[in-house]
Amino acid sequence: MIIHPLSDVQSTNIGTDTRIWQFSVVLKDAVIGDNCNVCAHTLIENDVVVGNNVTIKSGVYLWDGIRIDDDVFIGPCVAFTNDKTPRSKQYPEAFLSTTVKKGVSIGANATILPGVTLGEYCMIGAGAVVTKDVPAYAVVVGNPASVIRILEK
Repeated sequence: MIIHPLSDVQSTNIGTDTRIWQFSVVLKDAVIGDNCNVCAHTLIENDVVVGNNVTIKSGVYLWDGIRIDDDVFIGPCVAFTNDKTPRSKQYPEAFLSTTVKKGVSIGANATILPGVTLGEYCMIGAGAVVTKDVPAYAVVVGNPASVIRILEK
């Protein structure tokens, strides 16, 4: 494991060969698998689980309730959310859970609304706004994101 000295990593649940770059914050209860690359300027909250071989590009914040399976690519500045009706200083009893299944690729600046599941090996186009579950192997683009094709398995 390589942790850049300019990052703030409080978790000890980080796998072998994972790299965490500068200006990243990882809270104490976060779990990150083996052989991951967490780029600069990222945040991973406590109730987050990241699988193995995951790439998290710069500007990504993983909020409580997010589950990332193995072999996932999260592009720069992807925005995850965990509260459908946010209000300042008013918190839900529990945050919605978002699941990103194995092999998913998420393009730069996509927005993933809370409570959705991104199916295995689906692709989320750059800038897409995902408002509902995405089927396995689907390619989605647009706002709101819609399926434009299904990849071969």
